[in-house]
Amino acid sequence: MTDTTLAPAAAEAAPAVREIGIIMNGVSGRMGYRQHLVRSILAIRDQGGIELADGTKVTVKPLLVGRTEAKLAELAAKHGIEDYTTDLDAALADPRWEIYADFLVTKARATALRKAIAAGKTIYTEKPTAESVEEALELASLAKAAGVKTGVVHDKLYLPGLQKLKRLIDSGFFGRILSVRGEFGYWVFEGDWQPAQRPSWNYRTEDGGGIIVDMFPHWNYILENLFGGVKSVYAQASVHIADRWDENGEHYNATAEDAAYGTFELEGDVIAQINSSWTVRVNRDELVEFHVDGTHGSAVVGLFGAKIQHRNATPKPVWNPDLADDHDYDADWAEVPTNEVFINGFRQQWEEFLESYVTGTEYEYDLLAGARGVLLAEAGLQSAREGRKVELPSLNLD
Repeated sequence: MTDTTLAPAAAEAAPAVREIGIIMNGVSGRMGYRQHLVRSILAIRDQGGIELADGTKVTVKPLLVGRTEAKLAELAAKHGIEDYTTDLDAALADPRWEIYADFLVTKARATALRKAIAAGKTIYTEKPTAESVEEALELASLAKAAGVKTGVVHDKLYLPGLQKLKRLIDSGFFGRILSVRGEFGYWVFEGDWQPAQRPSWNYRTEDGGGIIVDMFPHWNYILENLFGGVKSVYAQASVHIADRWDENGEHYNATAEDAAYGTFELEGDVIAQINSSWTVRVNRDELVEFHVDGTHGSAVVGLFGAKIQHRNATPKPVWNPDLADDHDYDADWAEVPTNEVFINGFRQQWEEFLESYVTGTEYEYDLLAGARGVLLAEAGLQSAREGRKVELPSLNLD
């Protein structure tokens, strides 16, 4: 018997890791801190990055940017972040930072985005991308001319409920979709006897406030990605509560609408109606719900839940106001199972954008998509002012 010496098995090579530096501007704000820093970028960092299809890994390194150094230092220390600065220009000039992420208030966004485009940074930004459609288109054109990749937050598409809805649409469950009815909102306290749970600038037109500017960009990307592009809008805007109190307890007069009631005509003859309100007390399962009716079935979806009713299970009501109707209509609906694990929607989109950036693929939720959201908000405001339906032109960069 001959002794055989076996060569030790080659150690499996560790996957190549690429670290991407991200400038995070406005991260001390509520959305920038909670959703983008903590639940997205730090979550990606703490899990060791994301693995791509070719086996390589991408991890992230944030640079916190803001106006107050003490606040940035506190956040950095709390989360083990090495880098922070109040000097945005210096950050943009530093090649270590490849992506510029913007979570500023709307009035400050366009100026910062122009700087980032001029610096050649890849851009990922909250919406609305600008205060006017002309400015939003200008930013998209500047980015295209500079060869800058851009991404705009479309977070609500990643909600578990809307992902279930997308699955229903893709399966053909609805047949031909006829209509969409949306209800969004909750009661925001006036600020006198209970502190308001939204910043006071939301209620001042001069500071970029108003529920149309805030929510219509969301409705645009939901409608165009699930049901069809928006062709026209008729909107009624209301300042239901004019007397409000700010963060310092000082009274001010609200100049921006706190509720908007919109009807949207979509491609494919689909009609959508969406109410948006900060002056409504909630009597529904979730803070946002969409009711979709089609020839073969209907669905009601929210942030997480989704329930359906097929035409074969649809009851046959008869209108009779003289007799109480004891039919349990809620029992006619079936819950859609959660057949997959959903992660935080902001994080999921960040991961998709980072993968698109590294692999060089096209990214559909770009600054032009963001401009379409601004267009719908602008058309909604015009409709409310003029009391008429407003047709939406198509936007392009040619």
